[in-house]
Amino acid sequence: MSYQNFRIILIRLHAQFVKELLCILRDPRNRVVVFVPPLLQLLIFAYAATLEVRNVDIAVYNQDTGREAQEVVWHLEAARFIAHVHHVHSNTALREQLTQGKVIAAITIPADFSRTIAINGSGHVQVLVDGRRSNSGQIVTGYLSTIAKDIRFTANPVPAPETSVVVRHWFNPNLVYLWFMVPGLTGTLAFFSALMITALSIARERELGTFDQLLVSPASTLEIILSKSLPALVISTLLAFLMISMAVWFFHIPFTGSFGLLLVGLILFILSAVGIGLVISAISMTQQQAILGGFVIGVPTVLISGFATPIENMPVLLQWLSQAIPLTHFLIIIEGCFLKALPPWDILANLWPLAAISLTTLPMAIIFTRNRLQ
Repeated sequence: MSYQNFRIILIRLHAQFVKELLCILRDPRNRVVVFVPPLLQLLIFAYAATLEVRNVDIAVYNQDTGREAQEVVWHLEAARFIAHVHHVHSNTALREQLTQGKVIAAITIPADFSRTIAINGSGHVQVLVDGRRSNSGQIVTGYLSTIAKDIRFTANPVPAPETSVVVRHWFNPNLVYLWFMVPGLTGTLAFFSALMITALSIARERELGTFDQLLVSPASTLEIILSKSLPALVISTLLAFLMISMAVWFFHIPFTGSFGLLLVGLILFILSAVGIGLVISAISMTQQQAILGGFVIGVPTVLISGFATPIENMPVLLQWLSQAIPLTHFLIIIEGCFLKALPPWDILANLWPLAAISLTTLPMAIIFTRNRLQ
């Protein structure tokens, strides 16, 4: 290829790149739609999408008038995750509180609780948990078990010697849920942004009737793909930078890894999402079909990526499938860069799958687009 031909190709790419950016950002409403919703979703989901259990109500039926039973109630009322302790005076009222969903757990302290503590040094209470909220109920049960282990009754101030386990949480000592949630949300929202921008690109031109102009233009299929990919890459990368900045400066999440390696991983991740979006756009006739296709691909991708549930808990087939999803590998990179100071070789171990996925999805997009152009 001569220098003159290469220069002509660059001129065509530049023109199409500018045209794509204008199509996306020319309308002020489009600019708002591209940047504002992901940032708002980051703020909302970071606090709403949490597995922590807080501000729950429990009911207590205390049949014992002794001090030991009162100490149990005091510990429950002082617990941070409990908003209010409802004191009832019958088993019927206790069960009604649970049945009507007013409380997540109901505790019954028997009449001989204090006497049993004085004789045996330990006692038993009954805990009923609302099984309709199974996940929250299990977490509350764990919280209540921790409270029970920490109680030291005045009737038996010197506990019997026992083997203790001291737990230290690496990388997130205080178990701040935002430290885990926000980096994951950053990757997820950047993926959806790149996916939807590119999914609408070719479908928008076909719906507006400008797709025929591509058929008669001197641009090759590769040039068209590049012109559709670069704007999405630039916009999604900028959006990801904004969310990473919010994670550091607004949510105060420590960034301990390599920013350069994170940047490389982000570019490869966005490119792989762009390739998937272009495939969806090439096979969609309208923008509505492209949006539906984006959600059909995007939602299972998030569920299988390990963002919400551990991959190890999934069937073997889904575990293998998750390795072909770019979000799976990028979540490891971004979460490791924020909290763990992930070593370079561990980041590289997740960079090459992203490169492989990009080298697979982008040629697929070229093939599907060429078929459409023909």
